[in-house]
Amino acid sequence: MVAVVAETPARLTARPSWLLTQLAVHAHRLASDGFGEVGSRGYHYRILAALDEFGMASQAELGRRCNMDRSDVVAAINELAGQGFVERTPDPDDRRRNIVTLTTSGERQLRRMDRALDKVQDDLLGPLPAEDRQTLTRLLTQLLTHHQRG
Repeated sequence: MVAVVAETPARLTARPSWLLTQLAVHAHRLASDGFGEVGSRGYHYRILAALDEFGMASQAELGRRCNMDRSDVVAAINELAGQGFVERTPDPDDRRRNIVTLTTSGERQLRRMDRALDKVQDDLLGPLPAEDRQTLTRLLTQLLTHHQRG
């Protein structure tokens, strides 16, 4: 096994949980920087991606789909609406609810964010060949699915 950092105790570097935590911090920083380069944040990406894939939704639905707290959803939608990336309109069936819709500008921003995130993936997984990247993604998905069930 290749040494992660010479001064890090081996009992840490031999533990997948420690490695995942360290990598998650690095991945989050890379993603934040990448999104920042296109004037956005991770919460924006979650919401735009959900609207693109599933269509218009209430703010509550977006919170559930994107695994976001209600106040974070509201703040992100306010920012996205202010930039013209989403439209928020009252639900005709329930005036207490807002329906959020992706705009054409939002679709363009999502494509910019996709490109930024693709670059982040390449930076993060740079030393791995394509087959290993696919294997890693499959294994991480399997672990996450297992732990989300409980």
